[in-house]
Amino acid sequence: MKLSTVAVCVATLAMPLAAFAQQSQSGLTRAEVRAQLVELEKTGWRPAHEGYTYPDKIEAAEAKVAAEHAAAMRVTTSGSNNAPTATGNGS
Repeated sequence: MKLSTVAVCVATLAMPLAAFAQQSQSGLTRAEVRAQLVELEKTGWRPAHEGYTYPDKIEAAEAKVAAEHAAAMRVTTSGSNNAPTATGNGS
């Protein structure tokens, strides 16, 4: 009976450690979250001034950021497709 009690105690104490280890392997880093907040604030979104309009304003700010990312991707992909080709005439 003592052995089973010890086993239950050890298992109970080990569970929070396993859960903590799993949390650290996924999710965003503090720096990534901060970078996302800075991007949102650049669109004019201010978390301290949201009030009852929170869902609408954050969604609008996220849409602006997504549009900026899409535009940047279009520029990046179109720039690589339209790169000048080398010619043999030295110009």
